[in-house]
Amino acid sequence: MASAGTSRRSTIQSIATRLDASAEAAAVEANIIRQPNKVPRRVEYEYDEDDMSGPQRRRQQRRRRYDVFINHRGVDTKRNVARLLYDRIEHLSGGRVRSFLDNMSMRPGDRLEERIDEAIRECGVAVAIFSKRYCDSEFCLHELAQLVEARKTIIPIFYDIKPSELILPEAVVDSKEHLPRDIERFRFALRQAKYTVGLTYDSATTGDLAELVSTAANAVMERIEELEKSVQRRQTMITSRL
Repeated sequence: MASAGTSRRSTIQSIATRLDASAEAAAVEANIIRQPNKVPRRVEYEYDEDDMSGPQRRRQQRRRRYDVFINHRGVDTKRNVARLLYDRIEHLSGGRVRSFLDNMSMRPGDRLEERIDEAIRECGVAVAIFSKRYCDSEFCLHELAQLVEARKTIIPIFYDIKPSELILPEAVVDSKEHLPRDIERFRFALRQAKYTVGLTYDSATTGDLAELVSTAANAVMERIEELEKSVQRRQTMITSRL
């Protein structure tokens, strides 16, 4: 068992090393090094604080903590693709784009549901990493339903699973812990994910985990940049009307 754990850690370290080694080339390809101003940054509206009430001022001064939400089944992906993706996004953005990954973003004493709900509200982009045991998790399904209902941009990763396999297990459907409305929410969210263009990975064939993580991180950065440009356009329109 010890040798298996050591081998698994060595594999992850090897992939992380490959990602670091290719970081400059990937950054150039994504126009991140050649065009530093293209790195997504938080764009906030400017207000005259003298015209703002106390609560409004506090809301304006409060900084959004998370830009990306990583939805995943920990037992399948926390120690590989989820963590590697978290690190890759941080590296590409120079720390400007912040991702929520439960074991990296939560502290002892945090209330689980409150912190997750907050991160989902704040994020602009989400990555849903679907895996073999994803649909068995109530937390995964609730998070996905919230992301879909909030109309967040979702980038699916189908990790050793096909889109057609995103089906609610009978144990979840028959569980008395879920209301019929919850079951419909879960099914609707899974249907939306099935018909969203995503990334696929099959470890049994020629799946390259480093390539998957790099491609996913670049897709996240592109979506974040699109959202920031949209905010800038709205800001310009508002300013022009004043």
